[in-house]
Amino acid sequence: MASVTSLSDSVHQRLAAALSAALPQAGSADPLLRRSDRADFQANGILALAKKEKANPRELATQVVSRVESGEVIKDVEVSGPGFLNITITDRAITETLAARYADDTGRLGVPQAQQPGTTVIDYAQPNVAKEMHVGHLRSAVIGDSVMRLLEFTGENVVRRHHIGDWGTQFGMLIQYLEEHPHELDHKADEVSGEEAMSNLDRLYKAARKLFDADEEFKTRARRRVVDLQAGDPQTLAMWQKFVDESKIYFFSVFEKLDMEIRDEDIVGESGYNDMLAETCRLLEESGVAVRSEGALCVFFDDIKGPDGNPVPLIVQKSDGGYGYAATDLSAIRDRVFAIKANTLLYVVDARQSLHFKMVFETARRAGWLNDDVEAVQLAFGTVLGKDGKPFKTREGETVRLVDLLDEAIDRASAVVREKAQDLSEEEIAERGTQVGVGAVKYADLSTSANRDYKFDLDQMVSLNGDTSVYLQYAYARIQSILRKAGASRPAAHPELELHEAERALGLHADAFAATVAEAATEYAPHKLTAYLYQLASLYTTFYDKCPVLKAETQEQIENRLFLCDVTARTLHRGMALLGIRTPERL
Repeated sequence: MASVTSLSDSVHQRLAAALSAALPQAGSADPLLRRSDRADFQANGILALAKKEKANPRELATQVVSRVESGEVIKDVEVSGPGFLNITITDRAITETLAARYADDTGRLGVPQAQQPGTTVIDYAQPNVAKEMHVGHLRSAVIGDSVMRLLEFTGENVVRRHHIGDWGTQFGMLIQYLEEHPHELDHKADEVSGEEAMSNLDRLYKAARKLFDADEEFKTRARRRVVDLQAGDPQTLAMWQKFVDESKIYFFSVFEKLDMEIRDEDIVGESGYNDMLAETCRLLEESGVAVRSEGALCVFFDDIKGPDGNPVPLIVQKSDGGYGYAATDLSAIRDRVFAIKANTLLYVVDARQSLHFKMVFETARRAGWLNDDVEAVQLAFGTVLGKDGKPFKTREGETVRLVDLLDEAIDRASAVVREKAQDLSEEEIAERGTQVGVGAVKYADLSTSANRDYKFDLDQMVSLNGDTSVYLQYAYARIQSILRKAGASRPAAHPELELHEAERALGLHADAFAATVAEAATEYAPHKLTAYLYQLASLYTTFYDKCPVLKAETQEQIENRLFLCDVTARTLHRGMALLGIRTPERL
């Protein structure tokens, strides 16, 4: 299925042609087209062009209008104000364009794929081994998953990476404790739940920490164990692997609850780059990008200074020979650029790490690993806040466990579904409650621009009113209900029909799906897609109130309105899927 030319592109082409005809010397000029509340579209480009060519904008606008080819697509163009053009489109063009989208049997709604896709490595969902996932891990996972879906949908080659925290000095303490208490991670049954795996790890972690703080001899043994781990001692590595495997049982259970696919082969933790660390340091030191300072290997920057005015370096290797995060992150860049051949490196990481990544990217640029052909971007996200506007904590001041949060969202959503459900079994209520609850959490996160903090308010999230996923899910389920009740009437486009104002508004917005997806993918901005979908559901509600569907005046009108309903449903379904949110057929 070929991509469908959108209405705005059709109008753009016709206006650009008229501009070139009126002002041949200006070359190809952009009419600067946008949606308008005065007409269907407004073009503002003539003002800048007239200024550049020292022409009278209203006269130039009038000349352009006389050259616009109207008929099939453009119904009317009028000059307004100092030289704006207001453009109205024919009803036929709206229906025919939507019919072409509807006919796309791939389910893509005529959205084009990139002609020359690049390769993007997206680094997101980075939990830590042997540690509980908390609310802070939510945003990286949810935003990363949606951006990954958007990029894949537009045709980009996407390589997923989950850079889990699976290395470091804390493992000395854990491994030594397991060595001395060998049955702590044993399983009672063949099948172990994520909850059980986490409680095993949590218990062991707390016991090891207590011993480490209280017993100097244990502390010494634990520190020796770190040296063994870093030297690759086989027995120590085998015990380290037990912690990683136990943690993965837990991670996978949480990601499954989040309705998110995390594949084992995409989990490449800090340990995955161990073999590269020494070479990364050697390359940086030999090229002069990094220098020794007080025994440590450091990279200095003119514009990064501490409160005392002294430069703050990026420490690649510590004076004791140990490697920090910088060495791992720089090695990961080398792997992603030279082995994976990525054009874009995208990091979905908390905004509080921005300085670290700024220094890492600049170091990689100086080393020549990042250049004009490879871009590195941190998609920095803000903090999850409680209703009080402070960072989200439990009453006891603890960080909130992600599992508890999701369970509560599912409980609240199930209550909303049960209240509304007319013919759903208990099993169906539970299934829908999960889809609505998890969807509500994801949507609240994605509908805020990533770099802003957002308030976690479950009452608001599962509300049927306002900008929530539940509102969109109900709009979708309502359309499915109408389509089921239609009996012998089938959705069919009738381009000859005149459209009601509410039908036109819905049709024009539905056609803008492709442009919105392109913008959201290019800018890594899922919130632009949520805003679009919310407006689509709102316009559908207006259409539903003003235009009877099954009781329309003629059979053709019934079919055309069913067609508009179905196009809207397919757009909601596809758009929500790109956010990682399910759309139940019945609610």
